[in-house]
Amino acid sequence: MNFFSRIVNAVRGVFRESHATGGVSIDASEAGWRKLSGDAGRDLTPITHERQRELAVHLWKTNPLANRLIELPVAYLLAEGVALKVADPEAQEWLDAFWRDPINRMSMKLPKKVRELAIMGEQCWPVFVNSITGHMRLGYLDPAQIEKVVTDPDNAEQPIGIVVRQDKRGRTKRYRVITGGPESVFTARTQGIRKTFTDGDCFFFVVNDLSSATRGHSDLLPVIDWLDVYDQALYGEAERWDLLRSFIWDVTLKGATEETVKARAAEIEVPTGGGVRVHNDAEEWKAVAPDIQAGNSAEASRLFRNHILGGVSIPEHWYGGGGDVNRNTASSMDETTEKVMAMRQQVWKHILEMVGQYQVNMRLQAVFGEGFDFTDPDYEVHAEFPEIATKDTSSYAAALQQVIIGAGSAVTQGLLSQESAVAIIAFVATRLGVPIDAAEELERVRASGFSPEDYRLNLDADPAGVAADGRGGAGAWS
Repeated sequence: MNFFSRIVNAVRGVFRESHATGGVSIDASEAGWRKLSGDAGRDLTPITHERQRELAVHLWKTNPLANRLIELPVAYLLAEGVALKVADPEAQEWLDAFWRDPINRMSMKLPKKVRELAIMGEQCWPVFVNSITGHMRLGYLDPAQIEKVVTDPDNAEQPIGIVVRQDKRGRTKRYRVITGGPESVFTARTQGIRKTFTDGDCFFFVVNDLSSATRGHSDLLPVIDWLDVYDQALYGEAERWDLLRSFIWDVTLKGATEETVKARAAEIEVPTGGGVRVHNDAEEWKAVAPDIQAGNSAEASRLFRNHILGGVSIPEHWYGGGGDVNRNTASSMDETTEKVMAMRQQVWKHILEMVGQYQVNMRLQAVFGEGFDFTDPDYEVHAEFPEIATKDTSSYAAALQQVIIGAGSAVTQGLLSQESAVAIIAFVATRLGVPIDAAEELERVRASGFSPEDYRLNLDADPAGVAADGRGGAGAWS
């Protein structure tokens, strides 16, 4: 039984003992979850939720594989930098001031926030807004200090307030969760509840949750026990290697009696490295090393490692285990991981846009008052992330050439409209990182005086002549 299983069983014992006093039995298969018919939704019990958070932090600090599972997505999301953009120049200055604020320091703190959301499954940031200028600074509330997340009584998936645990003096705080919309989005009853959260506003974000849950869970939660098993297996291998390097001297005395053996044993000294020993043919020395059948240990370690990596959608070769992977299969494996990371990128895009929009709105409110129209598109904030992975443009470039030829031929033969042909070409061009609006592009071409109806695509033209003609690279218009 591994370390983490012992902890879980100990926690189960506490629950059984406490409930047995009241005459309530607990099923032996229950792993700390509240019953489905209860009113707690899909949350872990408080003690279990706290324990999974502590274990996730501990593993990230001490377990190389766990650390890698967290740090790889952080690097893919943020290594190239992130920026908040808005069309209005003055609003852009407000965002830049927020980003570079000596307390916010988002360029430095954002990796920590991304990391901690993955490790702990939730983030809570109290906000402090200058009542004169509207400038905003972010605070930080450790998820371990959250006593309770209060949800909308009319909408269980919408958090409306955070209750903080009491401090040593018995004081607590109640933060109102920022939703990004006006209070009118809530019913009168919910608005009344939100008014009881009087210690300020905060942002609250969770991952790995369900609609009926109030708390988030660590990315490492499904593999915590397996990470411990893998750790123990590697420590066992280290001990095995130490044993493999050990040996003993086996000395055989031919025809000797028990007394002779004991007497000779008292005389023998273990030879040092490079030492010399002399004996007659009645004495035989042999170095004996243990044979502990270590041949399958590498495959067993790989089995556990791949079970963990597969559980978090990371291929084996991302952790230094190439195996039988070649370039083509590695590329196919990467796509799944990149999709998972792209989903997390969308989560952070929403988070940063929500925070940035709140900052712009606070600034606008300070300048223009409550009646300002916050829906003006010039003040809409966008978060710009780098691409998760560098694309192989060579294949798309070759495809673009073939698509242009095929689409042009179909238009010439009356099998495809110009609009559809440009849409097909635009689809491939987008894969090269050049987004094209097919309708706008066709309109610009027509406005320039060029009409495809006046030309015929010559598929047999010399490519060199086409290039010299300057009208394309895939065929000639004549």
